[in-house]
Amino acid sequence: MFEHKLGYVEWLTARFYAVIDNMGFHLAHKPMDHVWMSLFIFLFFVFFFGYWKRKFGVYPSFMQQTLEVYYRFVQNIVKDMIGPGWERYFPLIGTLGLFILFSNLLGLIPIFKSPTSSLNVTFACAITVFVYYHAQGIRQQGLFKYLKHFAGPVWWLAWLFIPVELIGHFSRPLSLSVRLFGNIFGEDTIILILFMLVPFFVPLPLMCLAIFTSLVQTLVFIMLSSVYIAGAVAHEESHGEHTAGHAAPASAH
Repeated sequence: MFEHKLGYVEWLTARFYAVIDNMGFHLAHKPMDHVWMSLFIFLFFVFFFGYWKRKFGVYPSFMQQTLEVYYRFVQNIVKDMIGPGWERYFPLIGTLGLFILFSNLLGLIPIFKSPTSSLNVTFACAITVFVYYHAQGIRQQGLFKYLKHFAGPVWWLAWLFIPVELIGHFSRPLSLSVRLFGNIFGEDTIILILFMLVPFFVPLPLMCLAIFTSLVQTLVFIMLSSVYIAGAVAHEESHGEHTAGHAAPASAH
């Protein structure tokens, strides 16, 4: 009920629905604007990186330098937050960062809207992180050892720690999704209203602020995602470093 409709997207949805209906299938719900916008970003990245990966060379172009700056920036965040073994988790964080950043900025183009102004999209990103970091925690430590952390440091306080830990973990996707949705939906709505009332000049300062907000919200999302992954795998990594530290003097002897 929060969504404003785009005319050409309504037309595209009607054509798509007609084709599916003629094929003998029936969709309970028509694809909404945020679905088409997300699909547009996905296809854009497929063609964009498919083209530019062939252009990378020793003497980088401006686009290659821009992509390398983004890569190094996210790499430093993931590396600092997670530590050893960060390479395994970089693809998810880097991909989410690109998708969220472009989703946030897409709404500043008049004929588009931000997919992240829909709670469905932000919650999908948040639940992806939620499932991923639990899966990685179980993968690194084993199911029993990972679940043991929910019981706290001493067994006789497990009745207190388990509910607190469960509430804390299940609140994470809610916090990630609502924070991102609220900021992007709010700024897009205000810009749209001002653009209808006083076009061109008045919305420009807010659009500049929206660019900054989009960058900040992307940074917050990838940083918190890195923190959650680090918390899930930190015990195993620290154990590995401790073991390696004891093995080195033995090999020296």
